[in-house]
Amino acid sequence: MLKTIRDIDIDGKRVFIRCDFNVPKDEHGDISDDRRIRSALQTIRYCLQRDCKVILGSHFERPTPNVYEKKYSLAPVARRLYQLLKKKILTSRDVIGEDTQKKYQMLKNGRVLLLENLRYEVGETQNDKVFAKKLASLADVYINDAFGACHREHASIHAMALEFDENSRAAGFLLNKEVNFFSRIIKKPARPFVAVVGGSKVSGKLQALNKLVENVDKIIIGGGMAFTFLKALGYEIGKSLVENNLLDDAREIMKKAREKNVKFYLPVDVVVATEFSENAMTKYLPVQEIPKDWMGLDIGPASSRLFREVLDGVQTILWNGPMGVYEITKFQRGSFDMSRYIAESHAISIVGGGDTADVALKSSYIDEMTFVSTGGGASLQLLEGKDLPGIKVLKTLGGTL
Repeated sequence: MLKTIRDIDIDGKRVFIRCDFNVPKDEHGDISDDRRIRSALQTIRYCLQRDCKVILGSHFERPTPNVYEKKYSLAPVARRLYQLLKKKILTSRDVIGEDTQKKYQMLKNGRVLLLENLRYEVGETQNDKVFAKKLASLADVYINDAFGACHREHASIHAMALEFDENSRAAGFLLNKEVNFFSRIIKKPARPFVAVVGGSKVSGKLQALNKLVENVDKIIIGGGMAFTFLKALGYEIGKSLVENNLLDDAREIMKKAREKNVKFYLPVDVVVATEFSENAMTKYLPVQEIPKDWMGLDIGPASSRLFREVLDGVQTILWNGPMGVYEITKFQRGSFDMSRYIAESHAISIVGGGDTADVALKSSYIDEMTFVSTGGGASLQLLEGKDLPGIKVLKTLGGTL
């Protein structure tokens, strides 16, 4: 258990909450999924109920430091927070500059100040101690509730936390919930336990796959990463996405699965196209018949039926990564089918990763999932058994997993 916000005295104090408001926006700049904002509300409301001055900090995407661009502003987040909290939100046009100091002086107990995108400051991604100290000067208490950013050693996640003693820093409710959930899954999952892993590349999930082979009973591989495994088995994959430098790693993972009697499933058919486009000509083909000048962009119907049968009777499902290029309508069926199969199962279902949660949302099955994590990279690193910087720095002050 981590030391949480309930374990420290915050009444009437200045509280900095590191949130993860890195939310998707549509082409008009409006928030298309506010799940990460709503997930932070329990911690924010807890502080407001205790008459705290609340300072919120978050990043959004990857802006160029010291260059203000409207598309990276947290202004839409402030508007959504106002709608959800029914309270006026003070917003600053910078992070530690003159406007923040001005708004900070205006901040009263029981009110909220949202700082501008932390990554506008070059010191954020560099874990700069000087920047962290300036941020820390705004508060008496530090709360980390940004699980989705805990795998990054950034100033507001790591160096800033070190500016507070063990009685003045802790995990928020969301961070604690995420860590406890994944810890239980790692230590004692209900079995049979199946991991459904998709997405574009093996490289970002290599260590997680090696760890999962040791813990699960079945693994389903889909998405672009499946073609690296298929090529490793000797199949012609045409112009499909592949990581040739990881073919040996793919073979080793499959060998490890055989040795541990872990059932390993790859697509048996795919949707192929002449190009990466909504207007491309498509075919449904067995994986043995992919033409040299075509590319695979989704799993096919036979694969979907196979994977549905694999899920029958399992007790725990971990899903990380779509089955195809779901952003394009004609290549989203495999991902949407997987979302439906998982939702209709009687298993504990854990969805990890922004793209995976987006699939569950767009397919209208997100409310049927047991647990939807707010962090893809963070959840994978937890599964790998790594100490995340944002969690490790809290553990050193009395908290343990």
